[in-house]
Amino acid sequence: MSVSRRDDPRRRASVAAVCALLVCIAAAAAAAADATSASRSVRLPNVLLVITDDQPWDSLPTVTGPPAMPWLESRLADPGDRWVRFTNAVVDVPLCCPSRASILTGLSSRHTGVEGNGDGGDLDESSTLATWLDDAGYQTAFIGKYLNGYPWDRGPYVPAGWDRFVAKRNLDVSTTYLNYPFVDQGVPLTAGSGDGSYATSMLAAEASAFLRGASTERPWFLVFAPSAPHAPWTPAPQDAGRIARTPISLPDLRTLNDVRGKPSWIRGSPPLDGPTAVALEDLRRRMLETLAEVDRAMRSLVHEVEARGELEHTLVVFLSDNGYSFGEHRWVGKRCPYEACVRIPLIVRSPWTGAGVVPTPVSNVDLAPTILDVTGQGAGAEPMDGLSLLPMLDDGVVDAFEREAVLIEWAGDGEVPPWRGVRTEAFSYVESADGTIELYDLTGRLGSADPGELRNRAGDPRYVAVQRSLAASLHRLMARDPVPVLPRR
Repeated sequence: MSVSRRDDPRRRASVAAVCALLVCIAAAAAAAADATSASRSVRLPNVLLVITDDQPWDSLPTVTGPPAMPWLESRLADPGDRWVRFTNAVVDVPLCCPSRASILTGLSSRHTGVEGNGDGGDLDESSTLATWLDDAGYQTAFIGKYLNGYPWDRGPYVPAGWDRFVAKRNLDVSTTYLNYPFVDQGVPLTAGSGDGSYATSMLAAEASAFLRGASTERPWFLVFAPSAPHAPWTPAPQDAGRIARTPISLPDLRTLNDVRGKPSWIRGSPPLDGPTAVALEDLRRRMLETLAEVDRAMRSLVHEVEARGELEHTLVVFLSDNGYSFGEHRWVGKRCPYEACVRIPLIVRSPWTGAGVVPTPVSNVDLAPTILDVTGQGAGAEPMDGLSLLPMLDDGVVDAFEREAVLIEWAGDGEVPPWRGVRTEAFSYVESADGTIELYDLTGRLGSADPGELRNRAGDPRYVAVQRSLAASLHRLMARDPVPVLPRR
C-alpha cells in the first residue's frame, strides 16, 4: 500500500519531536521567568544602600581628570556586571539633611518637615525604611553620617528600626575625617588620630563587620554613609596629592562669572578672581582624592557580599545626598537650583537586569519606594512622593517610564532665598522668590545645547510652549499629595 507524504509515519514523528521541543523551550522560558519572580518572593533580597556626602554628579564617572573611583568606574564600564547608571538623577532639596530624610522616607521635604539642616529632629523616625524592613524581618544597619544634628537634645540613642547603629556626629567641619565623635549603639565615643581612625576607613570596617556577622537565614538592609567627600576634603593619607598636578579642566573664569539671566542673589554675589578660581580648582582635586577611599570601601563591601554568596541576591544602590558647586555661576556650596547642586551620581546594581544607562529623570525620593517594591513590602500602605524604579530593573529591561518631570525646591534661609522648579531629561525650569524665571535647554531640544545653564530661555518665543508646560508641571507637583506605593507583583 502506498503512503502519501502527509501520512508518512516518519514525518509525523519528526513533527511531534519538533512540537515537543518547542513545548520544552516554552516551559523552560516560563520556568526561568517564574524563578526570577520566585527568587524575590521565597527569599527576600538584601539591600546595600551607599550614600556619599556632597559628591558632584560629574565625579562618577569622572568627567574632568583621572577616575576618582577607579574600581567603581571599571565596574560601570563592564557590560557584564549589571550596573545601571541614571544620568539625570537629582535631589528634591540640594542639602544634606533634607535629602537624607527624603531618601529614608520617599517623601519630599515639604512632607517630611525637614527643609533645612536644622530640622533633622522633626523627622518621624517611626516610619522609615528602617522600621518597614525591620518589621518585615530584615537585619538592619546604619553605619555613617545620619541626619544633621543627631542626637539633638535626646541624648545618644538608636532610632527606631535599626538593629545596628553607628552614627558619626557632625558637630564641627574640622572633625569630618579625624578626631570625630560618634555614637555606637547609643554609646558616645570619640575617634582618635591613629591608624584606622580615618572616618571613611573606620565606617567601612564597621559596615564590613556587620556583613560578616549577619545571619544567612534572614535578609539584611545596610546603609553605608561616609562623610566623604564633604568639606574640608581631606583625603586618606595614601591619597593626598595623588592628582595635585593633574589638569581637571574646570570652566574658565569668564564662564564661572557669567550670571546673565540669574536671580538677584546670584547676580549680587561677588565675581570670582583668578586666585579664587585656582583655589577652587585645588579644592576640587582634593575632593576627587577624598573619593578614593570611598572607592576602596565600595570594593570591600561588594566583595564581602560576594564572599557570602549573596551578590546575585542583593540590590546595590550608590548615590550622593546632593551635589556641590565649585564656583559655577559664582556660587560655592549647595542650595542652588543648578546642575552643580541638584544633580547627583546614581547607580544601581540589580540581579534582575543587565547593564544600562537610563536618561529618564529620577529623584532621591524614588529610592524608598524602589526598595520597598524590590523587597515586596509596599503593599500600598505607605504614602510617598517618589515612584518605584523597579520597572527599569525588572525582567532584564532597562527603559523609561512615564514621568513629566521631577521636583526640585528650596524653602529658603538667610542667605539663599526660596526657589522651586522642575527638571526633565531636556530642560531645567526654576521660579525664584524675586520673580526671576529661568529655563535652560540642557540638551539642545529647541536650540543649542546648554548643559552649563548659561542661556536663560525664559521669555524666548521659541520656548513659549515649553515654558508653559513646565510651569504647569511645577504647579501640579507642588500641589500633589503623597500617594501609596503600589508594587507591581
